[in-house]
Amino acid sequence: MHKKLIALALLASAGFATASHAADDVIRLGNLKFAHYGAVSYIKEIAPKCGIKVDEKVFAKGPDVMQGILAGELDVGTTASEAAISGRANGAPIYVVAGFAKGGARLVAGKDSGIKSVKDLKGKKVGVTRGGIHEVLLDAELGQNGLTAKDVTIVYLAFADLNQALLGKNIDAMMQSEPQSSQAINKGFGVEVMKPYDTPIGEPYRTMVMTEKFYTEKRPLAEKFMRCFLEATKTFIDKPEVAEKYVREVIFKNQISKEDFYDAIGNSPYAYDITVEHIQVTTDTMAKYGTGKMAKPPVAKDWVKTDLLEQAKKSMNLK
Repeated sequence: MHKKLIALALLASAGFATASHAADDVIRLGNLKFAHYGAVSYIKEIAPKCGIKVDEKVFAKGPDVMQGILAGELDVGTTASEAAISGRANGAPIYVVAGFAKGGARLVAGKDSGIKSVKDLKGKKVGVTRGGIHEVLLDAELGQNGLTAKDVTIVYLAFADLNQALLGKNIDAMMQSEPQSSQAINKGFGVEVMKPYDTPIGEPYRTMVMTEKFYTEKRPLAEKFMRCFLEATKTFIDKPEVAEKYVREVIFKNQISKEDFYDAIGNSPYAYDITVEHIQVTTDTMAKYGTGKMAKPPVAKDWVKTDLLEQAKKSMNLK
């Protein structure tokens, strides 16, 4: 009897060790709910065949992902570059390891606002989400058109609330993400003023970040995750019908139309590359306009690490 109890105790402890080991192998992913973040969400669907487990948590905006990382709740996060840069500047222990989409911004005016250009924003109410790349792009567009934030009334709203504010004429224009900007145009209450890609930033790349701990201490798992990310992204690029079905039906529960999806991805194509230069230019632009409240702007070459990406691309024969 005594031997049986010992045997059961050993089995139980072995089972606990296996369970805790399995828990250690779960990759905690922070993501946002946008059309161009869809390939990242798709990673969890194909994770088993990649030999990994992914637990995805969806946040409202990039700075919330950074808070999740600071709280030790995430291993990997996806966000616009502005939130990643601000996060790093304010102590988040992260590395930028890949890009996953580019573009994804549009200046949209109310249908009857009479706004045809950035200069027409003077004296108007302009909606934007605080702490996103859209805020940086708005500051940069105003700046290069001879305006400042004092020349317009900036109304800070969540991405999900901007369209409603434009529809209700509580704002005159908005710097919005996708697919919401495409929806505003397709539903007829918004008109495109411009895609804000003529600043030094160009088309902004969305960034995938890893915690320093995950990157350095769980290298084999990080390598598997990166390959899985590339596989998910390549699937969405090569098979747009798979991307459309997943984004429309799974992520947005059929709340966006086929037209919304393809218009959105036309303005925010899936990608996987990122460069030190792009992150540095974005950092410099943020510092110039005081966006992001950085204690000390981080130097891109110190925390943009593309070795995992390059290794995974090579193993999959991707250019």
